Amino acid sequence: MTTTDTHIAVIGAGPAGLMAAEVLASGGARVTVYDAMPSAGRKFLMAGRGGLNLTHSEPLPQFMARYREAAPKLQQAIDAFSPDALRAWSEALGEPTFVGSSGRVFPKAFKASPLLRAWLRRLDAAGVRFAFRHRWTGWDAEGRLQFQAPGGNAAVAASAAVLALGGASWPRLGSDGGWVDILAAKGVAISKLRPANSGFTVAWSDVFRDRFEGQPLKGVALTIGTHTVRGEAMITRSGIEGGAIYALSAELREAVLGLGQATLSIALRPDLDTSGLTTRLSGTRGKQSLANFLRKAAQLSPVGIGLMQEAAIASGRTLAALSPAELATLINAIPVQLTGVAPIDRAISTAGGLSFDELDANFMLRKLPGVFAAGEMLDWEAPTGGYLLQASFATGAAAGRGVLRWLNL
Repeated sequence: MTTTDTHIAVIGAGPAGLMAAEVLASGGARVTVYDAMPSAGRKFLMAGRGGLNLTHSEPLPQFMARYREAAPKLQQAIDAFSPDALRAWSEALGEPTFVGSSGRVFPKAFKASPLLRAWLRRLDAAGVRFAFRHRWTGWDAEGRLQFQAPGGNAAVAASAAVLALGGASWPRLGSDGGWVDILAAKGVAISKLRPANSGFTVAWSDVFRDRFEGQPLKGVALTIGTHTVRGEAMITRSGIEGGAIYALSAELREAVLGLGQATLSIALRPDLDTSGLTTRLSGTRGKQSLANFLRKAAQLSPVGIGLMQEAAIASGRTLAALSPAELATLINAIPVQLTGVAPIDRAISTAGGLSFDELDANFMLRKLPGVFAAGEMLDWEAPTGGYLLQASFATGAAAGRGVLRWLNL
């Protein structure tokens, strides 16, 4: 590879920024990656702490539907750097992947750190430089990039810049949304950053909270309006979170923000109909406690029974006062009032961001020629399951290719 004197600044050392840097370096550009943190991939490493879910194995049409209204905007980028391409890229770094039982794709090492180390070695070999503890603050009067750096303010001249600054979740890892005001001052349209894949607050009773905090709800179906998701959820001290909640977070968030609250319906035994449950619950209880009877007759967990008790009390009744038919109905339609959205700094990802209408086909900002954008700072959201990282990698690669085309490299 022959490196030119063309200097490209990539701002943000997460997956989108690192992928843009790789594409640019392979195209012959001289690349420096700037980041406010002391090292690369801080949020990437956190995301992989419990197992790095790189992407998903489902067919591409189903995959793209996960991005909802943003799917048409992301289609070309993900077509060009598909889930299969991401898996091949990982394997080329010495980190082969496997498909889990849920269809999610993980590196065989399971963690993010081996993949990140191998990636940084490749970038180093390609001549990519890094400047850490450099917080981007905008441009000076001469159009140079400005940074707050350890040695004081720094101005950097670059032929082009790729912004990959993330959203506003996990600010202590670098994604703090500080870029919003900088770009808004340039007239760039930005949708308000909102929590995505987040938990929600619930006014649990003290008894329920103290007993069931940290307890999982397994094999449940969660419903709001016409949207239903099966999976798991977790009771927290302040509310509820977990995979099935995250999958519904967009609908739940918009309902809470629009109405001030939302009613989530929880089905504890979604594979059993009301008639079947009524039959099970019509037997003689004998000397068993009601909780023990429900546990045995309907195979309910203590936390599930606790949820039923919360709902009954909220309606001014007790579980013991309900008929078998009423108990059966409640088991698969427990109403849980969500009172708020968990703070954005505790969310897994961010909704909102830089409008795609501000970008041309090369992911360049129309109002700022030579400035490109990628990753979670763009206005899209997706559930967990590999979709978040896939779009970050793919848009990073698309922005890198866009810079090469714009500069005719």
